[in-house]
Order: sequence, then C-alpha cells, then structure tokens
Amino acid sequence: MDLTTTYLGKALRSPLVASASPLTRDIDTIRQLEDAGAAAVVLFSLFEEQLLQEQQELHYHTTQHNEAYAEALSYFPEPDDFQVGPDGYLDHIRQAKEAVDIPVIASLNGSTIGGWTEFARMIQEAGADALELNIYSIPTDLHLTGTQLEANYIDILKAIRGAVNIPVSIKLSPYFSNMANMAYQLAEAGADGLVLFNRFYQPDIDLETLEVQPNVLLSTPQALRLPLRWIALLHGRLGVDFAATSGVHRAEDVIKLLMVGANITMMASALIRNGPTYIEGVENDLVKWMTENEYESVKQMQGSMSQQHSADPTGFERAQYMRAVSSIPAEYYKR
Repeated sequence: MDLTTTYLGKALRSPLVASASPLTRDIDTIRQLEDAGAAAVVLFSLFEEQLLQEQQELHYHTTQHNEAYAEALSYFPEPDDFQVGPDGYLDHIRQAKEAVDIPVIASLNGSTIGGWTEFARMIQEAGADALELNIYSIPTDLHLTGTQLEANYIDILKAIRGAVNIPVSIKLSPYFSNMANMAYQLAEAGADGLVLFNRFYQPDIDLETLEVQPNVLLSTPQALRLPLRWIALLHGRLGVDFAATSGVHRAEDVIKLLMVGANITMMASALIRNGPTYIEGVENDLVKWMTENEYESVKQMQGSMSQQHSADPTGFERAQYMRAVSSIPAEYYKR
C-alpha cells in the first residue's frame, strides 16, 4: 500500500502529520510521534508577544546604564541571559532536527509584521524544513475594513517570503468575506501551502468569580466539515498544497479530507486525548479501508471527491441548503 504524499516540497511517508500543540514541546514526544508513524511534525507556536518581550528586555538592559562609566559595562547581562522564548525555540528546532528524520515545521503566531522577518531567517538557519505562519487576529477596530485586514495578511506573507527560502504555509481562519479570493491572494503572494482552518479559542465566564476565563475545547470530528468544504472548493484552482486541520480524529476523517484534495491531514486534539501512539492506529485503519475498497495509493484518492470531480458540484455550495434542511427527520421537530 502506497501512503506517500507530498507537502511543501517534501515527500512524506503518509498524510498523517502532528500539528502544532503542546505535544511538540518535548523532544522525546516528537520521537514517539515519529515512531508511531507521524510523517512530519509542526512545532508549538512561538508567539509575536514573545519576540516583542525579548526586544523590550534587550533595549532596557542595553540602555539602562548608558550614562555610566566604562566600569559599569560589567552591569550588562551576559548574552545567555537573553535566551528566553525565542532563543530557546531555535534550540528546540535544532534538537528536533537531530532527534528525528521526518520534516520539522516551525510555527510563528502573531498578527503584525513586527520582528517576524529577522526571526524567520533564524528559524531557517536553525534547520526548520518549512515555516507555518499562524496569523491569529480578531479584528475589533470599528474603522478597519476587510480590505485593510486582508492587506495585512498579504504584507506579512510577502515580508516573510522575501526573507527565507524554505517553504511557507499560512494557517487561516475561515472568517473572510470571500474565502476563495483570500486564498487566491495568498497563493499569488507566494504561499506554498494553506492550512485550513485555525480554531479561535473562545473565552467563557466563571459565574462563581465573575471573571472572564480562557476556555480551551478540544475539537471533535464535527469540526471536519468546514475544512472539508473549502478544500473541496479550492482543490485544483490554486498552485498551493492544502493541509487539513480541525476535526481529524479517525481514519474516516483522513479519507474524506484526502478525497476532497488535502495533501496532508493534521492532528492535535486526538493526540492530546489519546497520546502520540494513537496515530499508529489511525494509519492501520487507513490501510485497512484502502485495502477493502481497492485503493492502491493515497494519490489515487486525492481530489477524487473535490468539486472539480464531483458528480454534484453544487453539493459543496449553498444550493444544497434546502435539501439539507429538508432531510431532517420529522420526529426531531415534532417533539
């Protein structure tokens, strides 16, 4: 059985990839993921705030005593003191590359150009095989237009694209007025891949303390529908690779996403719930299904159920809304 696929210019042993999560913070866990069959790993994200914090600390320590005598130079911290998040992240890339043979993809999370460009170069020098940009922004400015918001994404991508030679993918949310056009703009601006979709973590309210609290909910297979629809709609229309994320828990989820055109499927919640070795069972179930249904390779099924190849192309669009609603059994709304 040929499970091989390609993503961001890399030949992968299978379409099963571990996405950015706390699991990839530990080198031993990354080894376990490789041993269990992960074809690549996306490291946990380094946040824009961490880069800004380091820059602010560096500015403070190098200017605090600039009026002192020469002897006061001994006040300056040693370079090792600055090795907090960003430098540790670079070390983590190097260690991961030494520990495993599968591709290691770095991840940057932010919403402005900031210090990303220079750090992207460092990520490349540290040995990362690719870079995933997670542009995580919830616009709340009443005067910010959709056009301006989209331009920010393009500007960030172009700045990073001009700084590195390694492949760059963009992890997107689905909240654009025209998702298809946004995907097209990113492809034109140099994105090598699109990761669909990012999930925003919604806050909650603690009724005991009356405080707003972060609330992380792991995904369920129901989250699969959104990336499934959009990958199906965009497959074959853009010169980029597609990574499906959100709701990938079982072999059936992987199969569906491959059929609509995904190059790879990314898993996080399922691995957090079940541990790194869970990926081995998903691969075994994938092979079993392919054997029973007479598929010889992953490439044979990729894109076979995309809109371009669907017998009912409108099935992925709003035209089927009435059919979907009318399919609800009467007993559900007669109770």
